[in-house]
Amino acid sequence: MDEAREFCRRMYYGPLRIEPVGDAPRIDFSADVVLLGPITVGEVGYGTDIRVSIEALETAYHVLVPLTGVLRSRHRGAVAHADPTRALVYRPTGDIELDWPGSCRLLSVKVERAALEREVDAALDQRVVSPLPLGTGFDLVDGPGRTWAALVRLLLSELCGPDGLASQPRMAARWRDMVVSGLALTVEHPYGEEPAGLQGPHRPRTVKRALDAMHAEPGREYRTRDLADLAGVGVRVLQEAFRQHVGMSPLTYLRRLRLDHVHAELSRADAGQASVSEVAYRYGFTHLGRFAGAYRARFGVTPSQTLRDRR
Repeated sequence: MDEAREFCRRMYYGPLRIEPVGDAPRIDFSADVVLLGPITVGEVGYGTDIRVSIEALETAYHVLVPLTGVLRSRHRGAVAHADPTRALVYRPTGDIELDWPGSCRLLSVKVERAALEREVDAALDQRVVSPLPLGTGFDLVDGPGRTWAALVRLLLSELCGPDGLASQPRMAARWRDMVVSGLALTVEHPYGEEPAGLQGPHRPRTVKRALDAMHAEPGREYRTRDLADLAGVGVRVLQEAFRQHVGMSPLTYLRRLRLDHVHAELSRADAGQASVSEVAYRYGFTHLGRFAGAYRARFGVTPSQTLRDRR
């Protein structure tokens, strides 16, 4: 059981508690888990009844797809069940408790928060809030949910095999992008055709060009003038467009984006092999004092605490 806990904490979340249900149960834990850029995909089973407790995810969205058995979940005050006909979706807020029977084996898919939010934003071409107001699950029998789950299973099978197409870096990257974009089109949310769900007007191309540039190279030393040139407008025009359609200035958005990237990297890093300063420098933070203050203001903990906890 200790080995199972350590494995899942290392691959998924640091503040993860796994406790057996009953007296001296026999555990038959097995898991195939692959980290591929902003997604972590795995097939996991314990072979005995357990209870799992996870603190608020903060940096990721998570999907559980039972292949066998029934999973009972408590999240944000709501109780939900998942089985091979319906997946569960978790937002990066609120603690999670799972009653996981030994008969349940499932696909566990973690997607970095910024990656899914960016994909939903791009798919809808309209402003969305963070965290996304997603539904608690989606159907696995018909529609896009069935296709998405099949895609994830195939990707995991290919990545775990020695000679599959997914072992080629370019193919793996494309498959990874398909998983994220497919999930963005599968999850239930209030955007799209529901007018009441709109959080703002469509973003103009000038704003999207600047956003695309920042997301493509978050560590690059951009000035507002650089972003305005990429967008094909003047500095004042870009700043006003960001104020109206993003709710902040371009450089404020860039700083938040960089902080999110640092947080995500520290959350999955090995505390013995990673350095806070190295990660911060890589994302353009050259003044470590100001960086640490901004980080704590955004996430409520210091960078070193995140690395130590290995969230």
